[in-house]
Amino acid sequence: MHFNAYGGNGAALAAALVNGTDFRPEAVEAMLAEHAMLRPQVTPEQAAELAEWRHRLAPLFGERDQDTQIKLINDLLDITASKPYVSAHDGREPHLHFFSVDADIVSRAKDTTAGGLAMAISFSDGRRLGRCDRPGCETVYVDTSRNGRRRFCSLACANRVNVAAHRAKGLAG
Repeated sequence: MHFNAYGGNGAALAAALVNGTDFRPEAVEAMLAEHAMLRPQVTPEQAAELAEWRHRLAPLFGERDQDTQIKLINDLLDITASKPYVSAHDGREPHLHFFSVDADIVSRAKDTTAGGLAMAISFSDGRRLGRCDRPGCETVYVDTSRNGRRRFCSLACANRVNVAAHRAKGLAG
């Protein structure tokens, strides 16, 4: 699945926030920078606000009911101050922006994640926002695989499930 740079970054940042465990300012800044957010510096209060925002993002991942998923994303979009617009700056092809470059980092991160998740839902009927199928693992992901059949957050989780299934089959036989 191909997302443009902003939809992909926004959905990927949403997954990173949901999976985040360290919300000290320096850790949040590193996460924001990794996902191409401009001016990623945050105060402790802003880091805490993004830690809370992840709880709003989390229910979208793994939700199989399309109507529920659409309501959840529309609720996020209602919260953000986002007014999408098209830009072709710095020699780039026309692309969609979800935020004002002058907004504070928390607003930009919220706008980017809500917009990116909206694009992910729109381009994939919501099936690309997954939650790991391994019992006990709560990791979320954006499935960018060609066939869209990803079930696990990592090869390690897939292997654990497959080994357990193989052992269970051996014990039953």
